[in-house]
Amino acid sequence: MADKQTTITRSVSVDGTGLHTGQQGKLTFHPAPANHGIKFRRIDQDKQPVIDALIENVVDTSRGTTIAMNGVRVYTIEHVLATLTGFGIDNVLIDLDMEEIPIKDGSAYYFVKALEEAGSTTLDADRTYITITEEIKLVDADKGFEMSISPADRFMLDVEIDYGTEVLNVQHASLQHIEDFKTEIAPCRTFVFLHELEYLLQNNLIKGGDLSNAIVFVNRKVSQQELDRLAELFQKPRVKVKDEGILNNLDLHFENEPARHKLLDVIGDLSLLGKPIKGHVKAKRPGHFANTQFARLIKKQLKTKVMNIKPPFDIYQPPVFDINGIQKIIPHRPPFLLVDKILEITDQYIVGLKNVTMNEPFFVGHFPQEPVMPGVLQVEAMAQTGGIFVLHTVPDPENYITYFLKIDDVKFRHKVVPGDTLIFVLELTSPVRRGICNMKGIAYVGDKVVTEGTLMAQIAKK
Repeated sequence: MADKQTTITRSVSVDGTGLHTGQQGKLTFHPAPANHGIKFRRIDQDKQPVIDALIENVVDTSRGTTIAMNGVRVYTIEHVLATLTGFGIDNVLIDLDMEEIPIKDGSAYYFVKALEEAGSTTLDADRTYITITEEIKLVDADKGFEMSISPADRFMLDVEIDYGTEVLNVQHASLQHIEDFKTEIAPCRTFVFLHELEYLLQNNLIKGGDLSNAIVFVNRKVSQQELDRLAELFQKPRVKVKDEGILNNLDLHFENEPARHKLLDVIGDLSLLGKPIKGHVKAKRPGHFANTQFARLIKKQLKTKVMNIKPPFDIYQPPVFDINGIQKIIPHRPPFLLVDKILEITDQYIVGLKNVTMNEPFFVGHFPQEPVMPGVLQVEAMAQTGGIFVLHTVPDPENYITYFLKIDDVKFRHKVVPGDTLIFVLELTSPVRRGICNMKGIAYVGDKVVTEGTLMAQIAKK
């Protein structure tokens, strides 16, 4: 039985201060329908713009992960997104009346409490996964990080950090089951070195900073006078350095709490891929820049890899749509109707069939002594199959039409001749949004790839 999408059952809020902006405000989770995804809505702005939590919208990773659309930003989104992933929530609308997510104690604890209160609801729509079929790796020797993901039957993570300091040297953290996020990862707070904290304070970069929302590591000798000045800046009682090399304003939840927090950040940043992942992530010295670059690489690799729907195809199975059914969906008619049957159709892909016969009108003038199906008509047949895919999602397809906005990376691998049976497989490469559909298409004759390309289509009312 297919895994189903989820949302929250009721709206719930978290208020607080933004770490970097210092703004006071409130975040509210709202239930959302199937295939909505995770979106932020800036209700403090005119027209209340909505920003999709997707990797394409990342604009800054300097002190957290920031996304933006049309110039409207949301800062420090990683802890919220990690919590939604930890709870298996696919669809939610997050209202925000300021620019930044409340930092609270620097962990995901308060978002966990909110989502526990909100509850979860199963929706009548299948969940789709990013399933890793071969290792993807990103190494940046200059910046000193390394990230990889390999095939696995679930989402697993291993993280290693190494800051080369006596107080915070090599640490490891693992998460074998995402269901353990709440207890093993969510309470783990962000951390900072004392010298970084001083720089941030001097440059007015943590206006909402507080000694209670980060673990402060002291990696150099520091006088009590300096610590007193720091405590005064944060309006806190006098602080000292503990034996573990951290300020005595708090106690560690776990011996490897910093590594666990970095694992939390990896979960949050990779959730910007827009779907749950089945794969084993290994990360050395991750950070927001590394995480988001890795997410972009995964997305790029998934777009360019050959799809999983491959030959052999049962061309004699009862079709989902025969020629009569096809003519009820798309407006094309002979001699320009170039799809004979639809063999399979799901919410992620479609498989169509075209029998190429000597009776095709284009063979009259296209190399009549050695007939070859024009490549442009192969692409047109693929596009018509994609049009059926898009139009079958609306209840009244006869009132709509699809226009192709872009066709890229088309390659013709082998010639197509009379007697061939063309099989077209088109698969979504991103969710359908605002009537825009992005697809990867491959055409087969037998087990040979003859044509491939990427297509972008728009659905519009007639």
